[in-house]
Amino acid sequence: MQATAAKFLPPALKSRNYRLFFAGQGISLIGSWMTQLATVWLVYHITNSALMLGVVGFTSQIPNFILTPFGGVLVDRFSRHRILITTQVLAMIQSLTLAALAFAGVINIELILILSFIQGVISAADAPARQAFVTELVDRPEDLANAIAINSTMFNGARLIGPAVGGLLIAQVGEAYCFLIDGVSYIAVIAALLAMRFKPKQMPKINGSPLQRIKEGFDYAFQCPPIRSILLLSALISLMGMQYTVLVPVFADKILAGNAQTLGFLMAASGVGAVFGGIYLATRTTVVGLGQLIILGPALLGIGLIIFSLSRYLPLSLLAMLLVGLGIILQVASGNTVLQTIVDDDKRGRVMSLYTMSFLGIVPFGNLLGGSIADRIGAPNTLIIAGIACLCGSIFFSRQLPGLKKIVHAIYIRKGIIKSTEI
Repeated sequence: MQATAAKFLPPALKSRNYRLFFAGQGISLIGSWMTQLATVWLVYHITNSALMLGVVGFTSQIPNFILTPFGGVLVDRFSRHRILITTQVLAMIQSLTLAALAFAGVINIELILILSFIQGVISAADAPARQAFVTELVDRPEDLANAIAINSTMFNGARLIGPAVGGLLIAQVGEAYCFLIDGVSYIAVIAALLAMRFKPKQMPKINGSPLQRIKEGFDYAFQCPPIRSILLLSALISLMGMQYTVLVPVFADKILAGNAQTLGFLMAASGVGAVFGGIYLATRTTVVGLGQLIILGPALLGIGLIIFSLSRYLPLSLLAMLLVGLGIILQVASGNTVLQTIVDDDKRGRVMSLYTMSFLGIVPFGNLLGGSIADRIGAPNTLIIAGIACLCGSIFFSRQLPGLKKIVHAIYIRKGIIKSTEI
Protein backbone atom coordinates (compact mmCIF):
# COMPACT_ATOMS: atom_id res chain seq x y z
CA MET A 1 0.00 0.00 0.00
CA GLN A 2 2.76 2.42 0.99
CA ALA A 3 4.78 1.48 -2.11
CA THR A 4 1.76 2.21 -4.32
CA ALA A 5 1.20 5.59 -2.64
CA ALA A 6 4.87 6.46 -3.02
CA LYS A 7 4.59 6.15 -6.80
CA PHE A 8 2.35 9.23 -6.86
CA LEU A 9 4.62 11.36 -4.67
CA PRO A 10 6.92 13.99 -6.20
CA PRO A 11 10.49 12.61 -6.40
CA ALA A 12 11.84 14.54 -3.40
CA LEU A 13 9.02 13.43 -1.09
CA LYS A 14 9.99 9.80 -1.62
CA SER A 15 12.98 10.52 0.67
CA ARG A 16 12.05 9.99 4.35
CA ASN A 17 14.18 12.83 5.70
CA TYR A 18 12.76 15.27 3.19
CA ARG A 19 9.19 14.27 4.08
CA LEU A 20 9.93 15.01 7.74
CA PHE A 21 11.48 18.36 6.82
CA PHE A 22 8.54 19.23 4.58
CA ALA A 23 5.95 18.51 7.30
CA GLY A 24 7.76 20.25 10.15
CA GLN A 25 8.92 23.26 8.19
CA GLY A 26 5.52 23.74 6.59
CA ILE A 27 3.80 24.11 9.97
CA SER A 28 6.51 26.40 11.34
CA LEU A 29 6.49 28.69 8.30
CA ILE A 30 2.77 29.39 8.70
CA GLY A 31 3.53 30.70 12.17
CA SER A 32 6.45 32.75 10.87
CA TRP A 33 4.29 34.49 8.28
CA MET A 34 1.66 35.23 10.92
CA THR A 35 4.34 36.89 13.04
CA GLN A 36 5.65 38.92 10.10
CA LEU A 37 2.18 40.25 9.35
CA ALA A 38 1.43 40.95 13.02
CA THR A 39 4.74 42.77 13.45
CA VAL A 40 4.32 45.18 10.53
CA TRP A 41 0.70 45.88 11.51
CA LEU A 42 1.69 46.49 15.15
CA VAL A 43 4.57 48.78 14.16
CA TYR A 44 2.40 50.77 11.79
CA HIS A 45 -0.28 51.33 14.40
CA ILE A 46 2.23 52.21 17.13
CA THR A 47 4.08 54.74 14.94
CA ASN A 48 1.77 55.49 11.97
CA SER A 49 4.99 55.89 9.96
CA ALA A 50 6.10 54.29 6.69
CA LEU A 51 9.66 55.18 7.66
CA MET A 52 9.45 53.14 10.88
CA LEU A 53 8.18 50.17 8.89
CA GLY A 54 11.37 50.48 6.88
CA VAL A 55 13.50 50.84 10.02
CA VAL A 56 12.07 47.66 11.58
CA GLY A 57 12.55 45.79 8.32
CA PHE A 58 16.13 47.05 8.17
CA THR A 59 16.83 45.99 11.75
CA SER A 60 15.49 42.47 11.25
CA GLN A 61 17.43 41.82 8.06
CA ILE A 62 20.72 43.73 8.37
CA PRO A 63 22.39 40.85 10.28
CA ASN A 64 21.86 38.75 7.14
CA PHE A 65 24.04 41.19 5.22
CA ILE A 66 26.80 41.43 7.83
CA LEU A 67 26.89 37.98 9.43
CA THR A 68 25.65 35.55 6.75
CA PRO A 69 29.13 35.09 5.17
CA PHE A 70 30.37 33.88 8.57
CA GLY A 71 27.30 31.64 8.75
CA GLY A 72 28.35 30.14 5.42
CA VAL A 73 31.76 29.25 6.87
CA LEU A 74 30.03 27.49 9.79
CA VAL A 75 27.79 25.58 7.38
CA ASP A 76 30.81 24.31 5.41
CA ARG A 77 32.57 23.30 8.64
CA PHE A 78 29.94 21.86 11.02
CA SER A 79 26.89 19.60 10.82
CA ARG A 80 24.07 21.45 9.06
CA HIS A 81 21.60 19.26 10.91
CA ARG A 82 22.85 20.38 14.34
CA ILE A 83 23.09 24.01 13.25
CA LEU A 84 19.42 23.95 12.24
CA ILE A 85 18.28 22.36 15.50
CA THR A 86 20.09 25.10 17.41
CA THR A 87 18.74 27.97 15.30
CA GLN A 88 15.16 26.68 15.46
CA VAL A 89 15.28 26.43 19.27
CA LEU A 90 16.63 29.99 19.50
CA ALA A 91 13.98 31.27 17.08
CA MET A 92 11.27 29.63 19.19
CA ILE A 93 12.55 31.40 22.30
CA GLN A 94 12.58 34.73 20.43
CA SER A 95 8.96 34.34 19.26
CA LEU A 96 7.69 33.29 22.68
CA THR A 97 9.44 36.28 24.24
CA LEU A 98 7.68 38.57 21.76
CA ALA A 99 4.37 36.91 22.65
CA ALA A 100 4.95 37.30 26.39
CA LEU A 101 5.72 41.01 26.03
CA ALA A 102 2.64 41.56 23.85
CA PHE A 103 0.36 39.70 26.28
CA ALA A 104 1.82 41.73 29.17
CA GLY A 105 1.00 44.95 27.32
CA VAL A 106 4.56 46.28 27.56
CA ILE A 107 5.55 45.89 23.91
CA ASN A 108 6.92 49.03 22.30
CA ILE A 109 8.90 49.98 19.21
CA GLU A 110 12.26 49.72 21.03
CA LEU A 111 11.59 46.12 22.14
CA ILE A 112 10.36 45.22 18.65
CA LEU A 113 13.59 46.56 17.17
CA ILE A 114 15.73 44.56 19.64
CA LEU A 115 13.85 41.30 19.08
CA SER A 116 13.82 41.84 15.32
CA PHE A 117 17.59 42.25 15.37
CA ILE A 118 17.99 39.03 17.42
CA GLN A 119 15.85 37.16 14.90
CA GLY A 120 18.08 38.51 12.14
CA VAL A 121 21.21 37.22 13.89
CA ILE A 122 19.65 33.75 14.21
CA SER A 123 18.66 33.83 10.52
CA ALA A 124 22.25 34.63 9.49
CA ALA A 125 23.21 31.04 10.39
CA ASP A 126 19.84 29.40 9.78
CA ALA A 127 19.25 30.54 6.18
CA PRO A 128 22.49 29.26 4.56
CA ALA A 129 22.30 26.05 6.64
CA ARG A 130 18.75 25.41 5.44
CA GLN A 131 19.67 26.09 1.81
CA ALA A 132 22.70 23.78 1.90
CA PHE A 133 20.88 21.14 4.00
CA VAL A 134 18.46 20.32 1.17
CA THR A 135 21.15 18.35 -0.65
CA GLU A 136 21.42 16.01 2.38
CA LEU A 137 17.67 15.40 2.60
CA VAL A 138 17.12 13.75 -0.78
CA ASP A 139 18.26 10.19 -1.45
CA ARG A 140 19.07 10.84 -5.11
CA PRO A 141 21.02 13.87 -6.46
CA GLU A 142 18.67 14.14 -9.43
CA ASP A 143 15.80 14.92 -7.01
CA LEU A 144 17.48 18.13 -5.81
CA ALA A 145 15.75 20.46 -8.28
CA ASN A 146 12.38 18.98 -7.32
CA ALA A 147 13.18 19.45 -3.61
CA ILE A 148 14.06 23.12 -4.14
CA ALA A 149 10.82 23.68 -6.08
CA ILE A 150 8.78 21.96 -3.36
CA ASN A 151 10.56 24.08 -0.75
CA SER A 152 9.49 27.19 -2.61
CA THR A 153 5.92 25.92 -2.88
CA MET A 154 5.90 25.12 0.84
CA PHE A 155 7.31 28.52 1.75
CA ASN A 156 4.75 30.35 -0.32
CA GLY A 157 1.90 28.06 0.65
CA ALA A 158 2.64 29.20 4.19
CA ARG A 159 2.70 32.77 2.91
CA LEU A 160 -0.81 32.17 1.59
CA ILE A 161 -2.19 30.63 4.78
CA GLY A 162 -0.22 32.55 7.42
CA PRO A 163 -1.20 36.15 6.54
CA ALA A 164 -4.84 35.20 5.88
CA VAL A 165 -5.16 33.53 9.29
CA GLY A 166 -3.01 36.21 10.92
CA GLY A 167 -5.19 39.01 9.58
CA LEU A 168 -8.31 37.36 11.02
CA LEU A 169 -6.62 36.76 14.39
CA ILE A 170 -5.35 40.34 14.63
CA ALA A 171 -8.81 41.70 13.87
CA GLN A 172 -10.48 39.38 16.44
CA VAL A 173 -8.02 38.91 19.33
CA GLY A 174 -4.87 40.94 18.64
CA GLU A 175 -1.26 40.47 17.56
CA ALA A 176 -0.07 38.59 20.67
CA TYR A 177 -1.82 35.38 19.63
CA CYS A 178 0.01 35.39 16.30
CA PHE A 179 3.34 35.58 18.12
CA LEU A 180 2.31 32.76 20.48
CA ILE A 181 1.21 30.45 17.67
CA ASP A 182 4.48 31.12 15.86
CA GLY A 183 6.50 30.18 18.94
CA VAL A 184 4.59 26.95 19.46
CA SER A 185 4.85 26.03 15.75
CA TYR A 186 8.63 25.68 16.04
CA ILE A 187 8.04 22.48 18.00
CA ALA A 188 7.00 20.79 14.73
CA VAL A 189 10.20 21.52 12.85
CA ILE A 190 12.41 20.73 15.87
CA ALA A 191 10.67 17.37 16.29
CA ALA A 192 11.09 16.64 12.57
CA LEU A 193 14.81 17.45 12.68
CA LEU A 194 15.32 15.20 15.71
CA ALA A 195 13.49 12.33 13.98
CA MET A 196 15.77 12.35 10.93
CA ARG A 197 18.35 9.63 10.34
CA PHE A 198 21.66 10.25 8.60
CA LYS A 199 24.70 8.21 7.73
CA PRO A 200 27.81 9.49 9.55
CA LYS A 201 29.40 12.24 7.49
CA GLN A 202 32.92 13.52 7.82
CA MET A 203 33.00 17.30 7.55
CA PRO A 204 36.01 18.68 5.63
CA LYS A 205 38.96 20.06 7.55
CA ILE A 206 39.19 23.82 7.41
CA ASN A 207 42.47 25.51 6.66
CA GLY A 208 42.90 29.22 7.18
CA SER A 209 40.97 31.82 9.14
CA PRO A 210 37.23 32.48 8.71
CA LEU A 211 38.04 35.67 6.78
CA GLN A 212 40.23 33.71 4.37
CA ARG A 213 37.45 31.17 3.88
CA ILE A 214 34.95 33.98 3.22
CA LYS A 215 37.32 35.54 0.67
CA GLU A 216 37.73 32.16 -1.02
CA GLY A 217 33.94 31.88 -1.31
CA PHE A 218 33.63 35.41 -2.74
CA ASP A 219 36.38 34.76 -5.29
CA TYR A 220 34.82 31.47 -6.36
CA ALA A 221 31.34 33.00 -6.75
CA PHE A 222 32.25 36.20 -8.54
CA GLN A 223 34.71 34.58 -10.91
CA CYS A 224 31.91 32.33 -12.20
CA PRO A 225 29.68 34.43 -14.53
CA PRO A 226 26.41 32.48 -13.94
CA ILE A 227 26.77 32.63 -10.14
CA ARG A 228 27.75 36.30 -10.28
CA SER A 229 24.81 37.24 -12.53
CA ILE A 230 22.25 35.39 -10.40
CA LEU A 231 23.57 36.99 -7.21
CA LEU A 232 23.48 40.49 -8.71
CA LEU A 233 19.95 40.05 -10.09
CA SER A 234 18.79 38.71 -6.72
CA ALA A 235 20.33 41.73 -5.02
CA LEU A 236 18.42 44.09 -7.33
CA ILE A 237 15.13 42.27 -6.68
CA SER A 238 15.80 42.46 -2.95
CA LEU A 239 16.69 46.16 -3.02
CA MET A 240 13.79 47.33 -5.16
CA GLY A 241 11.24 44.56 -5.67
CA MET A 242 10.83 43.59 -2.01
CA GLN A 243 10.03 47.11 -0.81
CA TYR A 244 6.34 46.29 -1.10
CA THR A 245 6.55 44.05 2.00
CA VAL A 246 6.92 47.05 4.32
CA LEU A 247 4.64 49.39 2.35
CA VAL A 248 1.61 47.09 1.98
CA PRO A 249 0.17 48.26 5.36
CA VAL A 250 0.06 51.81 3.97
CA PHE A 251 -1.92 50.62 0.93
CA ALA A 252 -4.27 48.50 3.06
CA ASP A 253 -4.99 51.34 5.49
CA LYS A 254 -4.75 54.62 3.59
CA ILE A 255 -5.25 53.80 -0.08
CA LEU A 256 -7.71 50.90 0.00
CA ALA A 257 -9.36 52.08 3.27
CA GLY A 258 -9.14 48.61 4.80
CA ASN A 259 -7.90 46.98 8.00
CA ALA A 260 -5.68 44.13 9.18
CA GLN A 261 -7.87 41.65 7.31
CA THR A 262 -7.31 43.61 4.08
CA LEU A 263 -3.58 43.43 4.72
CA GLY A 264 -3.85 39.68 5.23
CA PHE A 265 -5.73 39.26 1.95
CA LEU A 266 -3.12 41.28 0.04
CA MET A 267 -0.25 39.25 1.45
CA ALA A 268 -2.18 36.03 0.85
CA ALA A 269 -2.75 37.03 -2.79
CA SER A 270 1.00 37.23 -3.33
CA GLY A 271 1.17 33.80 -1.70
CA VAL A 272 -1.36 32.44 -4.21
CA GLY A 273 0.80 33.61 -7.10
CA ALA A 274 3.87 32.11 -5.50
CA VAL A 275 2.11 28.79 -4.91
CA PHE A 276 1.11 28.63 -8.58
CA GLY A 277 4.71 29.31 -9.56
CA GLY A 278 6.03 26.74 -7.10
CA ILE A 279 3.64 24.04 -8.32
CA TYR A 280 4.71 24.70 -11.90
CA LEU A 281 8.39 24.46 -10.95
CA ALA A 282 7.76 21.27 -8.96
CA THR A 283 6.25 19.61 -12.03
CA ARG A 284 9.24 20.39 -14.25
CA THR A 285 11.39 17.38 -15.03
CA THR A 286 14.55 19.16 -16.23
CA VAL A 287 16.78 22.04 -15.21
CA VAL A 288 17.06 23.09 -18.85
CA GLY A 289 15.17 26.34 -19.50
CA LEU A 290 15.44 27.84 -16.00
CA GLY A 291 17.30 30.83 -17.42
CA GLN A 292 14.16 31.97 -19.24
CA LEU A 293 12.23 31.81 -15.96
CA ILE A 294 14.90 33.89 -14.22
CA ILE A 295 14.18 36.56 -16.86
CA LEU A 296 10.40 36.20 -16.68
CA GLY A 297 10.26 36.48 -12.87
CA PRO A 298 11.53 40.08 -12.47
CA ALA A 299 9.41 41.18 -15.46
CA LEU A 300 6.20 39.85 -13.85
CA LEU A 301 7.25 41.35 -10.50
CA GLY A 302 7.81 44.77 -12.07
CA ILE A 303 4.47 44.73 -13.90
CA GLY A 304 2.68 43.60 -10.74
CA LEU A 305 4.21 46.37 -8.63
CA ILE A 306 3.26 49.06 -11.14
CA ILE A 307 -0.34 47.82 -11.38
CA PHE A 308 -0.57 47.57 -7.57
CA SER A 309 0.75 51.12 -7.22
CA LEU A 310 -1.88 52.54 -9.58
CA SER A 311 -4.83 50.48 -8.32
CA ARG A 312 -7.47 51.92 -6.01
CA TYR A 313 -9.75 48.87 -6.36
CA LEU A 314 -9.18 45.88 -4.06
CA PRO A 315 -9.80 43.07 -6.62
CA LEU A 316 -7.30 44.65 -9.03
CA SER A 317 -4.82 45.07 -6.18
CA LEU A 318 -5.21 41.39 -5.30
CA LEU A 319 -4.55 40.43 -8.93
CA ALA A 320 -1.45 42.62 -8.97
CA MET A 321 -0.18 40.99 -5.78
CA LEU A 322 -0.70 37.59 -7.39
CA LEU A 323 1.65 38.69 -10.21
CA VAL A 324 4.14 39.96 -7.61
CA GLY A 325 4.21 36.61 -5.82
CA LEU A 326 4.47 34.66 -9.08
CA GLY A 327 7.35 36.82 -10.31
CA ILE A 328 9.32 36.52 -7.08
CA ILE A 329 9.01 32.73 -6.86
CA LEU A 330 10.05 32.19 -10.48
CA GLN A 331 13.19 34.26 -10.03
CA VAL A 332 14.12 33.04 -6.55
CA ALA A 333 13.46 29.31 -7.01
CA SER A 334 14.95 29.14 -10.50
CA GLY A 335 18.06 31.03 -9.43
CA ASN A 336 18.40 28.85 -6.32
CA THR A 337 18.12 25.66 -8.40
CA VAL A 338 20.77 26.76 -10.88
CA LEU A 339 23.15 27.73 -8.06
CA GLN A 340 22.64 24.49 -6.13
CA THR A 341 23.25 22.39 -9.24
CA ILE A 342 26.42 24.12 -10.51
CA VAL A 343 28.25 24.87 -7.23
CA ASP A 344 31.04 22.65 -5.89
CA ASP A 345 29.90 20.86 -2.72
CA ASP A 346 32.84 22.00 -0.55
CA LYS A 347 31.85 25.63 -1.24
CA ARG A 348 28.09 25.13 -1.11
CA GLY A 349 27.61 26.71 2.33
CA ARG A 350 29.56 29.83 1.42
CA VAL A 351 27.90 30.28 -1.97
CA MET A 352 24.46 29.81 -0.45
CA SER A 353 25.39 32.31 2.26
CA LEU A 354 26.14 34.81 -0.52
CA TYR A 355 22.82 33.95 -2.12
CA THR A 356 21.11 34.50 1.23
CA MET A 357 22.97 37.79 1.59
CA SER A 358 21.96 38.90 -1.91
CA PHE A 359 18.31 38.00 -1.39
CA LEU A 360 17.70 38.56 2.34
CA GLY A 361 20.72 40.67 3.29
CA ILE A 362 19.92 43.43 0.78
CA VAL A 363 16.25 43.55 1.83
CA PRO A 364 16.91 45.84 4.85
CA PHE A 365 18.49 48.45 2.62
CA GLY A 366 15.48 48.21 0.32
CA ASN A 367 13.12 48.50 3.31
CA LEU A 368 14.92 51.58 4.56
CA LEU A 369 15.13 53.08 1.08
CA GLY A 370 11.46 52.35 0.34
CA GLY A 371 10.28 53.73 3.68
CA SER A 372 12.36 56.90 3.28
CA ILE A 373 11.22 57.56 -0.29
CA ALA A 374 7.59 56.78 0.58
CA ASP A 375 7.71 59.42 3.33
CA ARG A 376 8.66 61.99 0.67
CA ILE A 377 6.80 61.04 -2.53
CA GLY A 378 4.22 58.55 -1.24
CA ALA A 379 4.02 54.76 -1.30
CA PRO A 380 2.44 54.47 -4.81
CA ASN A 381 5.18 56.47 -6.54
CA THR A 382 7.82 54.54 -4.61
CA LEU A 383 6.57 51.19 -5.87
CA ILE A 384 6.27 52.48 -9.46
CA ILE A 385 10.00 53.25 -9.34
CA ALA A 386 10.66 49.81 -7.85
CA GLY A 387 8.65 48.14 -10.63
CA ILE A 388 10.59 49.95 -13.35
CA ALA A 389 13.88 48.87 -11.74
CA CYS A 390 12.77 45.21 -11.80
CA LEU A 391 11.86 45.47 -15.48
CA CYS A 392 15.30 46.92 -16.23
CA GLY A 393 16.94 44.02 -14.34
CA SER A 394 15.00 41.52 -16.43
CA ILE A 395 16.12 43.16 -19.66
CA PHE A 396 19.77 43.31 -18.58
CA PHE A 397 19.85 39.63 -17.55
CA SER A 398 18.19 38.59 -20.81
CA ARG A 399 21.05 40.16 -22.76
CA GLN A 400 23.58 38.10 -20.79
CA LEU A 401 21.66 34.83 -20.96
CA PRO A 402 23.08 33.33 -24.21
CA GLY A 403 26.65 33.40 -22.87
CA LEU A 404 25.62 32.15 -19.43
CA LYS A 405 23.69 29.19 -20.87
CA LYS A 406 26.82 27.86 -22.57
CA ILE A 407 28.76 27.89 -19.28
CA VAL A 408 25.94 26.31 -17.25
CA HIS A 409 25.26 23.58 -19.79
CA ALA A 410 28.95 22.66 -19.85
CA ILE A 411 28.88 22.27 -16.04
CA TYR A 412 25.67 20.20 -16.22
CA ILE A 413 27.20 17.84 -18.78
CA ARG A 414 30.41 17.50 -16.73
CA LYS A 415 28.37 16.64 -13.60
CA GLY A 416 26.12 14.25 -15.51
CA ILE A 417 22.98 16.26 -14.74
CA ILE A 418 22.04 16.46 -18.42
CA LYS A 419 23.20 14.83 -21.63
CA SER A 420 24.61 16.81 -24.52
CA THR A 421 21.49 15.92 -26.52
CA GLU A 422 19.31 17.91 -24.07
CA ILE A 423 20.91 21.25 -24.92
